Amino acid sequence: MLGFLKKPFVVTVEINMNLMALTVMGLISRLWGLSYPRAVVFDEVYYGQFVSLYMKRIFFVDDSGPPFGHMLLALGGYLGGFDGNFLWNRIGAEYSMNVPVWSLRLLPALAGALCLPLAYQILVELQFSHCAALGAALLILLENSLITQSRFMLLESILIFFILLAVLSYLKFYNLQRHSSFSGSWWFWLLLTGVACSCAVGVKYMGLFTYMLLLAIAGLHFWHMIGDQNLSNVSLMCHFLARGLALVIIPVAMYLSFFYVHLTLLYRSGPHDQIMTSAFQASLEGGLARITQGQPLEVAYGSQITLRNVLGKPMQCWLHSHTNTYPIRYENGRGSSHQQQVTCYPFKDVNNWWIVKDPGMQQLVVSNPPRPVRHGHVVQLVHGITTRYLNTHDVAAPLSPHSQEVSCYIDYNISMPAQNLWRVEIVNRESDTDVWKTILSEVRFVHVNTSAVLKASGILGASLPEWGYRQLEVVGEKLSKGYHQSMVWNVEEHRYGKSQEQKEREVELHSPTQMDISKNLSFMAKFTELQWKILTLKNEDTEHKYSSSALDWITMDTNIAYWLHPTSGAQIHLLGNVVTWASANVAALVYTCLSLGYLIRRRRKIYDMPEDAWQLWVSAGGICVGGWAVNYLPFFLMEKTLFLYHYLPALTFQILLIPIVLQHLSEHLCRSLLLKSMLSALIVAWFSSVYFVYCTFSPVTYGEPSLSVTELKDLRWKDSWNILIRKQ
Repeated sequence: MLGFLKKPFVVTVEINMNLMALTVMGLISRLWGLSYPRAVVFDEVYYGQFVSLYMKRIFFVDDSGPPFGHMLLALGGYLGGFDGNFLWNRIGAEYSMNVPVWSLRLLPALAGALCLPLAYQILVELQFSHCAALGAALLILLENSLITQSRFMLLESILIFFILLAVLSYLKFYNLQRHSSFSGSWWFWLLLTGVACSCAVGVKYMGLFTYMLLLAIAGLHFWHMIGDQNLSNVSLMCHFLARGLALVIIPVAMYLSFFYVHLTLLYRSGPHDQIMTSAFQASLEGGLARITQGQPLEVAYGSQITLRNVLGKPMQCWLHSHTNTYPIRYENGRGSSHQQQVTCYPFKDVNNWWIVKDPGMQQLVVSNPPRPVRHGHVVQLVHGITTRYLNTHDVAAPLSPHSQEVSCYIDYNISMPAQNLWRVEIVNRESDTDVWKTILSEVRFVHVNTSAVLKASGILGASLPEWGYRQLEVVGEKLSKGYHQSMVWNVEEHRYGKSQEQKEREVELHSPTQMDISKNLSFMAKFTELQWKILTLKNEDTEHKYSSSALDWITMDTNIAYWLHPTSGAQIHLLGNVVTWASANVAALVYTCLSLGYLIRRRRKIYDMPEDAWQLWVSAGGICVGGWAVNYLPFFLMEKTLFLYHYLPALTFQILLIPIVLQHLSEHLCRSLLLKSMLSALIVAWFSSVYFVYCTFSPVTYGEPSLSVTELKDLRWKDSWNILIRKQ
């Protein structure tokens, strides 16, 4: 039984020294002097704010993309013991001692370093030589723009890492498909493909481009499998389900998990609350939750309420009135009703309170038991402080002459009767008997006499003139066949009115509410709202000094100054290796021309290479040219401020193509020994020039050593580059 003890226990480990060497070189190039400069560098001023909010558990919304990338940056801060106390308000500001600069920049740097072994393995899995794979990795090692972008608290290097990991995982999975389907390693690489894709999308939505490319390639490969007569229907179904699980279901589940962790961490109220609905705000600790905690859930006759417009952008506002009246005549000569103004006011105020009244009764208090208001009920809305009724009539609104004026009715004893009946329509109801609920119900108020809908029109346009205190216009929208959020309101603050006398009621309106009802939103409700805000929220795109167009990127006609030393000439720029960028463009052009030529000749039954070599050539193009195209061309359709760093994922795919084209030229077009020798000599000279350009621009890649004015001027290889030179 113990015979196995007679032989030694041996573990054999294979170490790829190429991978080891590339990883070490990548770590050195990205981690060396990582804490320098100890100052805010370009977009660190943007991402640093979110890291601080994570540290303080304060909710925020970033319209640039999902939260996973921000959480990774925050993880670096957490590991470094960052407390979040730093004012991220200026590029170049010196970091205080409590900011763990090295830790905050660590994860992007590690991601950038690991891109080298990933690039190497991708070319190996594409069945190209180890020499070509090594060349691709070295080109990424010496690419100045990728070094710069990975050495600071930015997201592009993390995005590129997950993109390359997804591509490599799929290639390994596909290569295992031929001889070991459904093995442990087969499952591992398939699942890792889906995980890496979801992480790429979770860092930035740009990751979606590569995810779609891999889905298309996987679909094409599965289509070929369908034609394989050696596979049974059951086997095909298993393959389909496995791919669906790994490439669709798991990425979606992981994407949801990013938001779950994000919302779990950020449970405190913050500066971005106002763009969210009242229900979302009330679910956060502090802020609105402190006001609305314990409010009655069901709106009843006699309820005292504030009504917030659901649109909430560009600013939140509440239905409001005050004692001032509309002017008898407007500046353009049109007349008004001269009744009490009704507006939408962007601040909390006692004049935002309204009382829900039963038209058939005079009392303004809640009965015992309360009589809830349901969908379809007709109510009157009484302004709490002035006790005048919300009214609309066939008088043109001040700024929107095609809509009806909304006012609080004053009886001037003229032929203008009150028209103050409103039908409550719950937009998000589940049935026609739904009760009007605080915060949760989104309602429209339809005027009984004219069928006009109460609308905060001013939230979409100009504010009222001085006579309206620059508040936002409210109108009765007569042509309201469609649905728009500016016509929808929700109850934010709510109490059951107890005082029938006006003076006692005014005191009551100034008092806080405290009753025992919780209004927690489900995760899916919060996710849906937050996701919608991220996709639809648009900051005003202003022209940035370093913004550029997608056409500028190919020839690198632009750069970005990331940091300038306050006293010396030391500076950091996002500038690429000119030789590498030009070579990448040439490689893409050569690949395209050769492929078209081969296709035409194959159509004529002329085959220039064996079928397996042709398939490798096509596969490499699908990954590299396809990866470049899907990560570059969509920017021509985007209406957003663009920067040079947006091109880096596409550039990475182009760089992978360079050694592929060179190997193809050597093996299939340079048929004589002389031509091969000449090509090899040219490659050595070309690679030397890549290294020369890398060394030349290293001072503005790493920020040191400081260069003189003459040296800085010598680096301005293009007139369009903005190299910063101090005035003497």
